[in-house]
Amino acid sequence: MDFITLFFLFSAFFTASAQQIQSNVSRGSSLTPTTISMWLSRSGFYAFGFYKQGNGYAVGIFIHGIPEKTVVWTANRDDPPVSSDATLLFASDGRLVLQMRQEQVAVVAESSGSASASMLDSGNFVIYNSNQVIIWQSFEHPTDTLLPSQRLLAGDELISSISDTQHSTGIFLLAMQRDGNLVQYPVDDISIPTAYFATSAGGLGDNVTLNLDADGHLYLLNATGVNIGNLTGGGFPAEDTIYLMRLDADGIFRIYSHHLRQKGNWSIVWSSSYDVCNPKGLCGLNGFCVLNDQKADCVCLPGFEMVQQGNRTAGCERNFIAESCKNKNGDITYNMQEVANTVWEDVSYSVLTVPYKDSCAQACLDDCNCEAVLFKDKTCRKQRLPLRYGRRQLNDSNIAFIKVSVSKTTIPNDNMPKEKKKELRLEILIIGASFVAFGCMMLVISGIVFYKNHFRYRKLSCDGTVELGDDFAPRSFTYSELEEVTDGFKEEVGRGSFGAVFKGTVPNGQNVVAVKRLEKVLAEGEREFQTEMKVIGRTHHRNLVRLLGYCHDRIHRLLVYEFMSNGSLADVLFTPEKQPCWDERMGIARNVAKGILYLHEECQQQIIHCDIKPQNILMDDHRCAKISDFGLAKLLKQDQTKTFTGIRGTRGYVAPEWHRKLPITTKADVYSYGVVLLEIICCRKCVDWNLPKEEAILEEWVYHCFEAGDLAKLLGDEEAGKKQVERMVKLGLWCIQDEPSLRPSMKKVLLMLEGTIDIPIPPGPDCFLSAI
Repeated sequence: MDFITLFFLFSAFFTASAQQIQSNVSRGSSLTPTTISMWLSRSGFYAFGFYKQGNGYAVGIFIHGIPEKTVVWTANRDDPPVSSDATLLFASDGRLVLQMRQEQVAVVAESSGSASASMLDSGNFVIYNSNQVIIWQSFEHPTDTLLPSQRLLAGDELISSISDTQHSTGIFLLAMQRDGNLVQYPVDDISIPTAYFATSAGGLGDNVTLNLDADGHLYLLNATGVNIGNLTGGGFPAEDTIYLMRLDADGIFRIYSHHLRQKGNWSIVWSSSYDVCNPKGLCGLNGFCVLNDQKADCVCLPGFEMVQQGNRTAGCERNFIAESCKNKNGDITYNMQEVANTVWEDVSYSVLTVPYKDSCAQACLDDCNCEAVLFKDKTCRKQRLPLRYGRRQLNDSNIAFIKVSVSKTTIPNDNMPKEKKKELRLEILIIGASFVAFGCMMLVISGIVFYKNHFRYRKLSCDGTVELGDDFAPRSFTYSELEEVTDGFKEEVGRGSFGAVFKGTVPNGQNVVAVKRLEKVLAEGEREFQTEMKVIGRTHHRNLVRLLGYCHDRIHRLLVYEFMSNGSLADVLFTPEKQPCWDERMGIARNVAKGILYLHEECQQQIIHCDIKPQNILMDDHRCAKISDFGLAKLLKQDQTKTFTGIRGTRGYVAPEWHRKLPITTKADVYSYGVVLLEIICCRKCVDWNLPKEEAILEEWVYHCFEAGDLAKLLGDEEAGKKQVERMVKLGLWCIQDEPSLRPSMKKVLLMLEGTIDIPIPPGPDCFLSAI
């Protein structure tokens, strides 16, 4: 019995809706979540339309012909759920669009010249032109699932969902590479060392595809249609059974089966790995995966705790404030805590040979730049945090030592027997209960003290109803509130690529803020704008300007920042009477590097700034450098959701890959930083046509002086150590290499700035050597 006939027989039993069964969709047709919510395939087994997600609805394809509704494809999966008043419209211009409000439209399928559409019994939603030729199909835009007869083409990929019920983009990727290999990576680090699953079909040419048959057979075909590799060893034939393959939220892809005559759930018939700790990145930064009854548990390093309880992929953060590694008396303020039998990504900046593990721990303790070491077979590898891709591996002799504040020294208890853990929890519970009354009393007293002294909060609104603190999500303001704070936008203190900045004074003149009025930004909806603001608001570092609040009031979009009283680095650097000395300038260079490193590697969501320049580096009351405008590049009208984007940034600071339409990575920021570093060294602008022609372009002049061994020209009359100047110049020249792979990462930049690692001689402007 073929599947289509089977679907006909069971559709009456399995279809829970009385909606009209149809396969052809004409232009002008529409769906809403509360009326006609889906277009069914002819058998009624598959449906395209709205399904419930969270407190709203998403649009996608799901199996409607079984009691357990299963989503197999999601449109615009990273958009927030829509409300019940949304409409999915097959528009008269041939596009398939989702209308949330009159002014908000999201394109589901761009298909100009289309005449009709159909939900097929294969699970493929297709759009035809007037000649009944398919011009768009969901099978060519997979999300996390493959259905029988669907292929994953060379160059295509599946990306896991956040969870089984939340279908937004997750953190794992399965790529059908053009070299013929099927490989899995963490989404945010696609490189050979981070792959945790790979087939061995490399070298077999382009156009290798991953295929799933109706019997669950998963295999690779080359360009001529020859089977070059079975993943499932021949399939799992069974009568009245359907199959699908899904890259699950835990990073493992599996084949599932469902028996049509039974009311059971989906069953796993094959898995790419049976080690649930295998996917790299499952426990986020500074966390490691531990197998517990074949389930994956995430444990934080000593001195760390979960960033978000219940979200293990968010990783772990310190539960103490990192301070100087020695106190005023010269005593070491840290201890080393051992985490045995764990493996981690090796990004060591120094490798030593030592006889014992204690010698390795002591070597890190004596090095203020070292935050962790990995010891194995007398090899000691010094590392900086964060540590990535950690997992417990009992048959591995690798030992990690973590530097922990003396006041926060802890011993991880993930190896403790369960009975001991229960006893310990009981003792803690008894002790804790004894202090409940005392704790409640102290909480009340603390609340009164906080309220009276405003220790944690500062008022911002003119009517005294808005409060902001040091630990808060960015606050939403009305336009009229910010108009009052700025006295009608009276005092403009700056202007940049995003718009003008105004000084604002809060009641009684005790606090000052900077209000940036955005111009030339996307006309995105309030929800999308708020999402971007929350990402920026969660980004906290001493070398980043703090976002305090925002306004999305009709056409008005404004941002509220902490006020930086000493203006920008450009004001300080290019004004002779304000120029800091060499040591101050080097401190500024390190602070800027720390801020960029945080954006690239240490914050929850990686941010590429795209416009590092002195005007976007602000100076606080103590002339500490802080980076501004980070995370705002997505708000520009050009589309930054593409890998190849229109040129952003400021002339003179823009990396060459912008002009060549190459992929934009964090190395673009490294280039811009290199230009700024040369400006910091020389106290002049990167392009100055008032100077002699041979000196007008800073990077060319610096390289000429470096090659000639005459670096004293760069500093004029200022005195500085010759070796230190040479180190900084070499670092600047490495950062501005044309080839992105030659530029160091910001982590290496900071290590070079701090003198931890040597800086080799940089190549000439047009040389391409191996990356440092």
